[in-house]
Amino acid sequence: MTHIARRMFELLEPICLVTFLAGESNEELAALGHRTYWDGYFASRAAPLGRVPAQVVHAAFYSFADGEAARHIPSAWETIPPEASVAARERGSAASVRRILGDGPAGSPGLVRAAYLTAKAATNAPTEGRVMYAGMRGLPVPGEPVARLWHCATMLREHRGDGHVAALVGARVGGTEAHVLDALAQGIHPPESFGRIHHLPKERLAAVMDGLRERGLVDTDGRFTEAGRATKQRIEDLTDELAAAPYEALSPAELDELVALLEPISAKLVAAGSQ
Repeated sequence: MTHIARRMFELLEPICLVTFLAGESNEELAALGHRTYWDGYFASRAAPLGRVPAQVVHAAFYSFADGEAARHIPSAWETIPPEASVAARERGSAASVRRILGDGPAGSPGLVRAAYLTAKAATNAPTEGRVMYAGMRGLPVPGEPVARLWHCATMLREHRGDGHVAALVGARVGGTEAHVLDALAQGIHPPESFGRIHHLPKERLAAVMDGLRERGLVDTDGRFTEAGRATKQRIEDLTDELAAAPYEALSPAELDELVALLEPISAKLVAAGSQ
């Protein structure tokens, strides 16, 4: 099932990315009163966990540097209820998907069926050890097909993310280190220039790179060693393996059908850059 988990990630990720790349979700969150993009991001993504402290959000999100969650949590919830942020994120994200797909595909029987099968997978995986996924499972699944498809794709993304965190912890790779390995896997050099980490203090990034060198994962030029590339591949393989459980709820015929239904939807989103 690991190849299915990877293929479903490739097909569902463009649906999820509208939340972060398209304008509608950010506009909905700004209309609530969130001052910045990151206020809305932290508030709406963490909200399914309840009003937990910044330390819990930092632990669950994993990939953000020390102190980044605390700049937004709990202040982002002080005047805006978490439930309102969740609803705004869903409204904006579904609106983005509808706009990109157009009226025909967005209202087609194929999308309705894809939303049903995605929901079947997303609501049938164990929640143990899956903090972000469990939080999403506590939310009602929308009835409207486009919103349902986005919501359940995002639920599966959080399920996969929880497994990815477990794989990183097992490999003793921290959040910032993980971004360095991602950057190198994408061919970005120097990896410190990667958009997710380039804003961090230079001394912090230097310490991360020094630690990776000491472990033999990057060389003196800041590029992958063979051990580093192998470590990254093991993390990705384990992430795929841990992401497979939801798709066991679907029969082989349903999986084939879902892939076929999602391919044109995903292709249209990819062509638009999910924005």
